[in-house]
Amino acid sequence: MTNEVNREELAMFADMLGKVLEAEVAPHYERWDEAGIVPRELWNTLGEAGLLCVDVEEDCGGCGVPFEYSTLVASEIARMGYGALATNVMVHSDIVAPYISHLANEEQKQYWLPKMVSGEVVGAIAMTEPGAGSDLQAMRTTAKKDGDDYILNGSKTFITNGQHAGMVIVAAKTDPTAGARGISLFLVDTSLPGFERGRNLSKIGQHCGDTSELFFEDCRVPASALLGEEGKGFAYLMQELPRERLVIGVIACGAARGVLDLTIDYAKERELFGQTLSQLQNTRFRMAEMESDAQVNAAFVEQCIQQYKRGELDAATASMAKYSATEMQCRVADGCLQLFGGYGYTTEYPVSRAFTDARVQRIYGGTSEVMKEVIARSLLGRG
Repeated sequence: MTNEVNREELAMFADMLGKVLEAEVAPHYERWDEAGIVPRELWNTLGEAGLLCVDVEEDCGGCGVPFEYSTLVASEIARMGYGALATNVMVHSDIVAPYISHLANEEQKQYWLPKMVSGEVVGAIAMTEPGAGSDLQAMRTTAKKDGDDYILNGSKTFITNGQHAGMVIVAAKTDPTAGARGISLFLVDTSLPGFERGRNLSKIGQHCGDTSELFFEDCRVPASALLGEEGKGFAYLMQELPRERLVIGVIACGAARGVLDLTIDYAKERELFGQTLSQLQNTRFRMAEMESDAQVNAAFVEQCIQQYKRGELDAATASMAKYSATEMQCRVADGCLQLFGGYGYTTEYPVSRAFTDARVQRIYGGTSEVMKEVIARSLLGRG
């Protein structure tokens, strides 16, 4: 995999990405939002267009391109106002695929990654449980060794891509007495007996985002499904979280850019008190504030992208990126909606979707409060 970016090739990729989204997503997105889920075939379409898991190694079916290509996919989908789809693709391409690339053995890589690149298999990761949100050590899902197999029992919730997933990385306790050292990860084929999908959860935003409950009842998985080493699951989760949190920050910056551009255009056209909205000092000052907020965060997130590529992005800095960028996204979405006035509160205007889609960004991947604690510990210790 090359780590250097050819800016001309990246621009060509961005152009192709925009055309695919305009043709395959834009005409249908509102209908998908009303239906509460994107169609399964969309994953195959995105795979055929070369938009999934783009930085996966070439010998595993990917393009082997630099990380910026993957962040561009997430950013552009979010910029165009498709927050739910950005989240779905981010989980598949920027969370599940890297876990496999970094932790799996060669047989596991060759089996799963080409299918994820093509869209034949949708990936999900199951950490959160009904009684254990950000506190992963409190999970109750178990995986008991039985001969050459493990038997999974438990439930998960808020699982992105749960309805369409063909494979789920499941965090489970192989030793319930060992705390964090008793957690292991498994690559679970969703066609196995004992795996069951619950309902697709109804949410206040990201309506077509596939967010599900999952259940495991005596679900027998082969020992070959163990990802990495037994008992190291919690360490693996901590190791891979920085990329997840960084890409959530990327999505936040992309979404903010999109809603700001939308609002700039509206302010230039909307007339109020005999002049355009853009001529009013309040509008001008609010736009200046929000644009500055967005650009400062985008610059920091770009800095973090380069740190990640060099292997230098630590947990605290990734947490800063997620915390700052998602809080900014919510401020900008709220400020833009306010400038649209009553029209902004109607679903006919996409600014309303930008507002409701933004809110969960401060929750998943670690809440803003958890991010602040991670940052504080790096500065002050555990307290």
